[in-house]
This record gives sequence, structure tokens and C-alpha cells, in this order.
Amino acid sequence: MTYSVAVSGASGYAGGEILRLLAAHPDVEIRTVTAHSNAGQPLVEHQPHLRSLAHLTLQDTTPEILSGHDIVFLALPHGQSGQYTDALGGAPLVIDAGADHRLTSQHAWDAFYGGAFHEPWTYGVPELPVDGGKQRERLRAATRIAAPGCNASTVSLSLAPGVAAGVIEPSDIVSVLAVGPSGAGKSLKTNLLGSEILGTANPYAVGGTHRHIPEIRQALAAASNAAPDDIRISFTPVIVPMARGILATSTATIAAGVTDADIREAWQSAYGDETFVQLLPEGHFPRTADVLGANTALMGLAVDRAANRVTVVTAVDNLVKGTAGAAVQSMNIALGLPEGRALTVNGVAP
Repeated sequence: MTYSVAVSGASGYAGGEILRLLAAHPDVEIRTVTAHSNAGQPLVEHQPHLRSLAHLTLQDTTPEILSGHDIVFLALPHGQSGQYTDALGGAPLVIDAGADHRLTSQHAWDAFYGGAFHEPWTYGVPELPVDGGKQRERLRAATRIAAPGCNASTVSLSLAPGVAAGVIEPSDIVSVLAVGPSGAGKSLKTNLLGSEILGTANPYAVGGTHRHIPEIRQALAAASNAAPDDIRISFTPVIVPMARGILATSTATIAAGVTDADIREAWQSAYGDETFVQLLPEGHFPRTADVLGANTALMGLAVDRAANRVTVVTAVDNLVKGTAGAAVQSMNIALGLPEGRALTVNGVAP
């Protein structure tokens, strides 16, 4: 069976990456691409690297144009998806790459986003440990999927094994991330101009204000069947001059009585059989260059007994494993297709 697909926000970074992956997927046909201000223009004017899709023209983003497809991807700014998902009740599968359907708590939504709150959908991070198993099982036959925030899924994957196994204290977590500006979207912003980011590192959303914090707390709470309020995290992202990528360094206090072997076993047990989340050998740590263009999260683990903390360093391509790859991987699971179809563990180098 070939599934018909519509992709909204197709002129942006996330939408373009979804299209790049789907263009190599043998079970889908990309029929419709939509945008707002760029509607009426050829797709390749905005995504010139997608040569196999040069025949497509951007259409207006309306429920009427998005309807009638087997699968609809929404790659829209936060707060804009809900107006369309409410009108797409008849679509067999809808995947939202924005934040509108990620959070289960309206209080958290109001505090970090504001605006209309929409019902939570199945979270699209298949490998994420959850109480009693993996998020993958919840994605099987799902019809509504919320793709993750790239920073949030990176930190959650980094720490969920330790939280689930009880080898780290969830009340004392610190994460600092080096992130590429593509994670902020394609809209013109002065602070993201080349002249503003080249040769410098710029922290932002400092002091517990980043919108991905409640998503991280929600995911880590699900790993241990705890309450989100039990998860306390200091989260600081820093924009660095690389187009793509996240390098997340996360630390947490080691729980009492836990051995070094217990710690490594928690992560090895969680990810030893996974294709797209890989724990590196002891003493090895990833670079963002190692995951460029790949759907992999590579992580290195260290035990710092002097500080009584575990350190996890994780690298992802924010546009692939962080967003579009997670969405396509979740789509494959929901449709009963091979999970890795149209996805690769191989990066691009140099």
C-alpha cells in the first residue's frame, strides 16, 4: 500500500527535513506541500536541495487542502497546529512537529507557552523508557502523534534510563546544551544572523525559562511513574555556530548505594538492543559531526565519584533524530512498517 502524504510548513527547516526523509520512503507518496506567506511558489525555491520534489508547488495551509490524505505532517510554529488538528478529525494519521499536543498538563502549557491548550497526543520518541516498557509500544496503531522538541528528547533519552532504574536522583539534574540555530526555525531573527553567531557562543532562555523544560520533566516522570514535580532540572541551552546539531551534557546525583556497574547497566539495558540510540564504549564520547544527517542519538557515559554524579554526553542532529527522523520513525511504527524505513544510522562526513 502507498500512503498519500501532505506536509504543512514545507518551506521551513523541519518541514524540509520531513520531506527529505519521506522522498526516500517507498511506502509514501508526497502529494501536497503547504505554506503560509510562500504559498504559490515552487517548493524548490525554498528547498533547493530537494530536487526529486521539484514538481511540487506550495499551496495555502488550510484544513481543506490538508484533508483527504492518509498522513498529514504539521511542521508549524508553536501554537499554530491546534487550529488545523481540530479540523482534521477524519485524517487517518496526523503527526504534529510543533508543541501543541506534547504536554499533558494545561498548567505547564499556560506557564511556558500560553494560548489555547490542546489535548495531548502519543509522544513520538520510540526508544524512551516509560514505566513498564518503551514508548514504542504506545505508538503502535496510534492515529495522533506529537513529535518531540529536539532539546527535550535529547535530554530525556540521556537521563531516562537512570531515572527508570533508580540509579540517579531525579531531583538534582543539570543539563547544558550546545545547539545549532536551525532548531529555532527559519524565520528571520536578528540574534540568529550569521554575524551574530559566528565566532561566539550565546546562552538563551537561562534560569528555567526554556519551553522544553516541562516536556523533559513529563518524559522523565513517565520513566519512573513519578510526578513531574518530582523532577527538578536546571536546563541551559547555548547557541553555537553550527547549522545543525545538539551536544547535551547532563549530570545527576548518584543514588545511595549504587555501584559504577549498576549505573552503566541501566543505560546498557535500556539501549543495548536499540538501532537509533547507541551507548558508546566506556571512555568514548560523541561529537555532533558523528550524527550529521543521521537518525541516531549517540551517548557517552561517565561516573564522577569525586562529585558523586553521573555525566551523560549525547549528540543528535536536531533536524533528524530531534524532529523529522523521530516523526518518520513514529509514523513507521504506527503504520506497522519496518521502524527504520527511510532512516539511516550513518552520518555525513567530513
